[in-house]
Amino acid sequence: MLPIEIRDVSLMYDTPGGKVPGVKDVSINIDASEFVCIVGPSGCGKSTLLNIIAGFLAPAAGEIRIGGKAVTGHGMDRGVVFQDFAQLFPWRTALGNVTFGLEMKGVPKDEREKIAREQLRLVKLEKFTASFPHHLSGGMQQRVAIARALAYNPAVLLMDEPFAALDALTRDDMQRLLADVWRETRKTVIYVTHNVSEAVYLADRVIVMSAHPGTVKADIRIPLDRPRDPLSADFLEWQKNLLRHLGHDAGGGEAGQKSNGKAHTQGG
Repeated sequence: MLPIEIRDVSLMYDTPGGKVPGVKDVSINIDASEFVCIVGPSGCGKSTLLNIIAGFLAPAAGEIRIGGKAVTGHGMDRGVVFQDFAQLFPWRTALGNVTFGLEMKGVPKDEREKIAREQLRLVKLEKFTASFPHHLSGGMQQRVAIARALAYNPAVLLMDEPFAALDALTRDDMQRLLADVWRETRKTVIYVTHNVSEAVYLADRVIVMSAHPGTVKADIRIPLDRPRDPLSADFLEWQKNLLRHLGHDAGGGEAGQKSNGKAHTQGG
């Protein structure tokens, strides 16, 4: 598990209308094994920042360091889980999908299957090793994606709204599962979400970003004990606190929605 240093990171996009800032002068320090959520309005650069950390995009200025080492591209120290269910290989079983990264590392077949089965057990899919993605529900496919990202033992797990396309009850289940997996593995996690309740439920810290350009607006530590009760007064108070930070930018939009059913307060 490695710390992450984000130092004065900026990136501009070229568009037909000219250059548009993706993120500007973003600096965040993240401790090893810390769970950090990034929230903010659409277009604030949350996913852009995650892609820079992943090494899929190169910043125009600034740098990312993981464990003191500069990020110059994608590496096996980072596992990535996206929102899109299509991230799995449809021609591979659940077991085959989870072994993929291990194959790339040259791990022998018996060893990689043992590791993959253990990761599928961790996400409660040990009975579905031979199932193909189209036989699995959306939530189960995301569990396979998480198991695949964990299988080659990256120090850092990067997650870009992985549960956004799931129904409310499945999303609740997946949040609880992820909290359990994080508690067991102690990975350093950076998790992008629009969902305020989800951020309060999962995070040690929440980074609030403002749009145009995407900058850090607030860095909020969530001091609630785990496991967290989404209906407790303290939980709801932290949710309201986070919404107040988002209020100017969110404008009552998707940053204030509670689609996972854990709380019914709408933010503005």
